Amino acid sequence: QVQLVESGGGLVQAGGSLRLSCAASGRTFSSKAVGWFRQAPGKEREFAAAISANAGSTYYADSVKGRFTISRDNAKNTAYLQMSSLKPEDTAVYYCAAHWRIVQTTAWDTWGQGTQVTVSS
Repeated sequence: QVQLVESGGGLVQAGGSLRLSCAASGRTFSSKAVGWFRQAPGKEREFAAAISANAGSTYYADSVKGRFTISRDNAKNTAYLQMSSLKPEDTAVYYCAAHWRIVQTTAWDTWGQGTQVTVSS
């Protein structure tokens, strides 16, 4: 079973950048797709980005396309979300998740505990 721990969140000004990391334990990480989701206060958790197990395919929500980049390093059991040109509306708790395939819903097997990202205007 994969366990996930996010890090890298924090407070940043609008227009700034942050890189989130998702460190995985377990030997099956390299066979799993990884997704990043976010949940703003009072809103439902929403899909942001996903990457296939071999990093051959990536997917992005329209709201982050062109600003966020998802990547992974299977040798390090870690996935990343590079966020640039951040906007106040990107403020949310960011979660990484692992699943046997990519779906743009929250129906993923394994979740991390989340990391807070706050973008000030």
